[in-house]
Amino acid sequence: MGGKQALPFFMYSKSKEESVTKQKVAISKPYPFQAGQKIRIEGSKREGDWEVADISERKVTLRCPISKKKFTWDLFCYFVEDRDNSSWPME
Repeated sequence: MGGKQALPFFMYSKSKEESVTKQKVAISKPYPFQAGQKIRIEGSKREGDWEVADISERKVTLRCPISKKKFTWDLFCYFVEDRDNSSWPME
């Protein structure tokens, strides 16, 4: 087995001069839900009004205000901000 093994993309690195450029980049951060918060989701299969029943590091439980049914999902809401002149990929 004498061949050179390829590294996963996240382990491959070039010098900063070769790989980092200034680009317009969309920055995404998880939304900081709080228990008891009233929210409205638009443009999604979960569309509608909800109350945040519980929140953890990876999951959010929402309660329907009409039926009172609860649904737990992986976190799915994010803030997104477009930034001009950002280093990409990140240094």
